[in-house]
Formats: sequence, structure tokens, C-alpha cells
Amino acid sequence: MKTILIQLDTDPLPSSFDQVVAVDAGADQLLSYGGVNPDNVTGLVHGAIFTRGVPDLKHTAIFVGGSDVAAGERLIKKVTKTFFGPMRVSLMMDSNGCNTTAAAAVAFARSRMSLTGKRAVVLGATGPVGIRAVQLLAAEGASVRAVSRTLDRAQGVCESIAAHSPDSVLEPAAAATPSDFENVCRDAEIVIAAGAAGVCFLQENTLVQLPKLKIAIDLNAVPPVGIADIGVMDKAVEKSGILCYGALGVGGLKMKVHKQAIRQLFQSNDQVLDTRTIYELALNTLGVTK
Repeated sequence: MKTILIQLDTDPLPSSFDQVVAVDAGADQLLSYGGVNPDNVTGLVHGAIFTRGVPDLKHTAIFVGGSDVAAGERLIKKVTKTFFGPMRVSLMMDSNGCNTTAAAAVAFARSRMSLTGKRAVVLGATGPVGIRAVQLLAAEGASVRAVSRTLDRAQGVCESIAAHSPDSVLEPAAAATPSDFENVCRDAEIVIAAGAAGVCFLQENTLVQLPKLKIAIDLNAVPPVGIADIGVMDKAVEKSGILCYGALGVGGLKMKVHKQAIRQLFQSNDQVLDTRTIYELALNTLGVTK
């Protein structure tokens, strides 16, 4: 029986990026819908779960995407509520690449060292990728400073994660100028820049001023990049004793994980591939054992 991936995109036009990845991941058929929201998704879900017998539902899966992560989260909640009993298919949400990108970045850091007890700083921590990077680092036992331009937004991220993981060691911080960003990274062993496209947090020659830094990861490929000392193609490139990863250096793993996640959806009809599950796929891809 052919595998069918149903792409539910919250944007008016379904993402061509996600379509290409789905095809390359081996989905036999791809059904793409744009402009999907909680008010119009029920019929699409019913079409997915009522057309095949229960034993064959593992051959159908749903991928939620789009540029708006909050809209994707609302949509996947509605999809989940529409299921009942065995009438369900496996789900994955990766709006704006939030889960696969964060998973790849943190997995690279974890492949180089144990993160337990390490001081990590996430710049742009209130964005979709930043939030998930904070979450994953904290789950690995790191002490995480979540940095935003406003303290209340950084506090909101920390409170949201702590509500689900009360043992997390989290610290909100605000920074707005180059010197601010350098200061919040002063004691960091790991820095991940996950800000919006075209935003530079750490200016040229800043990394060498951070005495404890071991790993620096920049997830912005649009000039100016988030960390000026890192090239977009860098992948474990050592600079002054610091292992550096650029956006495209991380992107190779992100793409592998995205494709593996699509393939995994068709193993059963009851999976929900969330941030943590996708992170485990990234670790497995790098051969990291827990």
C-alpha cells in the first residue's frame, strides 16, 4: 500500500521546501493544502482517518507546517482532538523548521560534550527555534540563560518551560546592544544564536573575548549572520579553541533529521513527533548514546 503524507500548511501557499523534503524522504503520495486552520481542518482529518482500515492507517500521516509556529501549534492541537479511538494517523509539526533546526543545533553540541551542568546561552531565545533550543538544553541538564531584547519576553519563555520541566535551571536576560550581548555571553561555555534573519548579536572578534566558550552555533544564514566570526558553512571548525557551526553546517543534519522523521511517521499510526522525539532522531543520526 502506498504511503500518503498530508501536508497541512497554515500559510496560503503550502511550503515548496516541505514538499521537496517529503518527496525526497520517500512519501509515495503528497497531498498539500494551504490556508489550513482549526476551523477548516476537521474534514481533512476525517478524510485521512476514514479512508483506510485501522491496520492500514500507518500508511497515512499528517505534517503540519507553515511560517507561523503559534498557528501550527494551534492546528496540531485541533488535529489531535479530532482523532478518536484507533481512528488516528501519525503527526509531525515543524512550522518554520522550528523543531528540526533546534534539534540539530543542540545535538551537535551534545555530540561534543556532556551538557549536564554546562552554562549555555541562547540568543534570540523567544523565537520559535530559540525556545526549543532552550528547552532541549535544559532537558540535558545545562544551566540556560535565555536572552531576548526585553526581559519580560525572556521571563515568559523560562516560565513556560519551567511549568513543564520544574527541575530546569533557567535564567532570563535582556540585551539590546553589541556590548550587552557580549556581556550575557561572558561566562558561557555554549552559545546558540537563534535570532531573526539579518540580526547580528555578536560582532566580529567577539568570540575570542569569551574566555570559557567551547561551542558557538549560529543558525542565521542571511547576512549579517548572528555571530560575525562564524561562516555559514562552518561545521565543527575550530577558531581560537572554539568549535563553530554555521547555519548551513547545521542545515545538513537538520535535513537528514527531517527526512528520517517523515519516514518514521509511517511505522505506526499513533506517533506524535514532537521536539523531544525529533531531537532523539538527531542524536541517533550523530551516533550519540544517552
